[in-house]
Amino acid sequence: MPVTIRDVARASGVHISTVSRTFSAPHLVNPETRVRVLACAEDLGYRPNRAARALITGRTHNIGLIIADIANPFFPPLIKAAESQARHRDYHVFVADTNEDPTAEEELVHALAKQVDGVLLCSPRMSNSLIEQLSREVPLVVVNRQVTGLPCVLMDVGQGARAAIEHLIGLGHRGIALLGGPRSSWTNREMRRAAATAARSGGAELTLLGPNAPTETGGLAVAEQVRRSGVSAVLAYNDLMAIGLIEGLDALGVRVPQEVSVVGVDDIALSRLTRPKLTTVATPTGAAGRTAVDMLLQQDIESPRGARSPGAGTALGVRRTTAQVMLQTDLVIRDSTGPGPHARPARLLAASRGPDPHSPAGRASRPRPPVTPSPPNAEE
Repeated sequence: MPVTIRDVARASGVHISTVSRTFSAPHLVNPETRVRVLACAEDLGYRPNRAARALITGRTHNIGLIIADIANPFFPPLIKAAESQARHRDYHVFVADTNEDPTAEEELVHALAKQVDGVLLCSPRMSNSLIEQLSREVPLVVVNRQVTGLPCVLMDVGQGARAAIEHLIGLGHRGIALLGGPRSSWTNREMRRAAATAARSGGAELTLLGPNAPTETGGLAVAEQVRRSGVSAVLAYNDLMAIGLIEGLDALGVRVPQEVSVVGVDDIALSRLTRPKLTTVATPTGAAGRTAVDMLLQQDIESPRGARSPGAGTALGVRRTTAQVMLQTDLVIRDSTGPGPHARPARLLAASRGPDPHSPAGRASRPRPPVTPSPPNAEE
């Protein structure tokens, strides 16, 4: 017969309500009593009923995590970090994949709102106005998208794109292509704006190719277009596209980096296994997952006890935050970038040294300008 809350109360010599508070609001229980109750619960093998606890506390202790494409290697480190951080806070994570479909995103938010205390939206494809509307139904934290009035975790892909373009210009490249990703992607817009500014400042011509599917197939499909464009270097929306592009160029007899240099974004594990190894902009996906969980629980778990019923969204008493965090990215120089047609020996030496072998993870050391988030609510 399963152990009940009454058994724990009897064994620890306290009232049932004290046992309940020990699990639902431990800060309200005397520390010595709390330790005794938890020890008795552990000895008896008692596990609190989450459904029953949700009726008392108004919290399900579940989080929804909606991602654009679970097959993209960019997302698993973020998922694992978010799940680990949530478990540390006694929360469970429900993961849902939208396959880059904004309609599926909206449907999933509606469905999860009744089962979770909040939702993490990762690289959403919905409009900002719809995201704002959904936030009135359930607390949201947005990752890789900037939305006015909502907490957001952003990765500084703009800085990463600038560093990549400057690296290519330093190698002597003056004709550079930017392979765009999905039209509705915040990352795509940030990269395009930063790359254009860096190219203009460095006297290079930037050719925009896209939008494209953010997959290996998307990169493979644009290889012929890259060859016809006559550029000597390419910055791709992500590593998957860069890897597909290298494969496509190889099939066309175009050598990387001897004829075309290629840079990706994300620093997924595959970028270190390709030949040539991929120069890329490393994004802090693990840190983004942990930060997003903390931001969500900051506005939900700290709300007054009983202020909301499970899935009740922004009911009276739920504390909200509009904080926005920008996480740093780093250029990782490997083998897929080399001298361009306008290479100069002195500049080439500085640009092609690669990462400092004494720096963590081989990341290129470079000064960091102050981070200024882009204007809020900007969409394509």
